[in-house]
Amino acid sequence: MTQAPFRIGTRGSALATTQTGHVAAELAALAGVEIETVLVKTEGDVITGPLSQLGGTGVFAAALRQALLTGECDLAVHSLKDLPTTQPEGLVIAATPKRADVRDALCARDGLFLAELPEGATVGTGSPRRAAQLLAFRPDLRIVDIRGNVGTRLGRVKGSPAQADDGGVGRTNQGDLDAVILAAAGLERLGFESHITEYLDPEIMLPAPGQGSLAVEVRAAGSSNAAVDAALEKLDDHDTRLAVTAERALLARLEAGCAAPIGALARVFEDTLVLDSVACRPDGTDTMRRSATTRELTLDGAVALGVALAEQLLREGAAALAGL
Repeated sequence: MTQAPFRIGTRGSALATTQTGHVAAELAALAGVEIETVLVKTEGDVITGPLSQLGGTGVFAAALRQALLTGECDLAVHSLKDLPTTQPEGLVIAATPKRADVRDALCARDGLFLAELPEGATVGTGSPRRAAQLLAFRPDLRIVDIRGNVGTRLGRVKGSPAQADDGGVGRTNQGDLDAVILAAAGLERLGFESHITEYLDPEIMLPAPGQGSLAVEVRAAGSSNAAVDAALEKLDDHDTRLAVTAERALLARLEAGCAAPIGALARVFEDTLVLDSVACRPDGTDTMRRSATTRELTLDGAVALGVALAEQLLREGAAALAGL
């Protein structure tokens, strides 16, 4: 009797299906199973309005997780920064593959860098974290809230060729902005590197916790396929897992989501895990950057590092500063 294909759930955007395709190919090669992709439409794909007002990070994950819990798929692939920090009962993140580029990227007209944008230039982003850090660096910029998939957002830049839209929300004006900010990892995964005019140094803009990372989620009992479960163990990258665990522990202790102007980035340097963080006033007029380190390179050590740095931020006034 032929074994049924292993079903992987994904959002339907070009970026989501591309990311899922990479994971599916690796799992198929490692586990020797036939993969079937199941498209799941999430609330964030159909509801308009500012993302920060639509329920935060979970707006892209809830339907996909429900499909996993009800057995419509056997595994789900998420952008880790889209996942709430509270893990739902019955599901586990079985793998965090090796992290891609963590940085934010400027896509500007005429090949301009951030410092070269004219005074009062319009920059599109749907992220309060990006907006606050942009204004901290360039208070003269005019931030425009935008939604939409990668192609839609790139199409907002003046002089940009018309971009294909894959059915998401946010398709409004095109060619009306001087620049947009997007995650470098997403642009690279889609082959849109040519649109990047500057990779923004974390000294200027710390990324969102989990940015550049994927989360491969299964039911707590496993994927229902022993070969896939073994492949997921190989797919999980230890340094990535440590870094994102620290970042998300900080976010959880701050009780902050995507509507909060909070950035965090952890990296393993030899025998040390370093965690950098920033809390910003939403208008960018004040920022608080703090860092911490640990040599306990375990998941418990990563959690403790994130919590300890969050506690320091709270003691020093981050909640009032960032409006948490």
